[in-house]
Amino acid sequence: MALKFCSIASGSSGNSYLVSTDSSAVLVDVGIAGSRIIGRLEQRGVTLPDIDGIFITHEHIDHVKSLRKISKGAINAPVFASEGTLAEVSDKVPAEKMLPVKSGQEITLGDISVTPFALSHDAIDPLGYSFKAGGRQLTIITDTGFVTGEILEHAKSADTLILEANHEVNILNMGSYPYSLKRRILGNFGHLSNEAAGECLCSVLAHRRGQNLDSEFKVCLAHLSKENNTPQQAYLTIRNMLFEEDYYVDKDLKIYIIPRDEVSPYMLV
Repeated sequence: MALKFCSIASGSSGNSYLVSTDSSAVLVDVGIAGSRIIGRLEQRGVTLPDIDGIFITHEHIDHVKSLRKISKGAINAPVFASEGTLAEVSDKVPAEKMLPVKSGQEITLGDISVTPFALSHDAIDPLGYSFKAGGRQLTIITDTGFVTGEILEHAKSADTLILEANHEVNILNMGSYPYSLKRRILGNFGHLSNEAAGECLCSVLAHRRGQNLDSEFKVCLAHLSKENNTPQQAYLTIRNMLFEEDYYVDKDLKIYIIPRDEVSPYMLV
């Protein structure tokens, strides 16, 4: 019952993730063209009828672009999201396939259990999700302006954490984006910076050290901005912040960078 994770796409141009075991599979967001999602799933030996559920974080186009096509092809998969999000995408999904969920409500699909939690983003009632199977937990945290106490609790209990590192603050401030867009991204309903991701990881690692947790902790940096970040910058900023607090990559955690626009290898949670 090993829990596995695979990124289909991650970034402002589109987001989609596959979470699976040997007998169950769910999608999180469908924010790129449906044909690309189908093709990338097939690269990992998965077809749309294999999908048991589609979990939507929020209604922005880079998360729901192909919801109509994917939900139609995934004949066995209800679409789970908050009531507010489902209302925003009601033109894309038949009412009988939509199942509203709330923060803290546990859903079980096959051998995967899913628990939503609230995010802080400029959308209608956005949700993040934690997935559990075989005693392991995967938590996906993207599209939030800051890490709330509820979000942090999910991060602390994760074995593998998918964590937004959207931008480097100095690069964004010095870049060409309009002032209003910069304020949106930097605000409490925007996106996590490299610095905010580093602060979150310091808190998680302090918890793990306090609990004497010695199992391998994996972090995948996600939703990197093409214009205001690079994989190298995200890694260096976060590594240096961890170092200042006496935490070390490859000792206290493993850090990976999720590719923006290609399917990733499977990762065991």
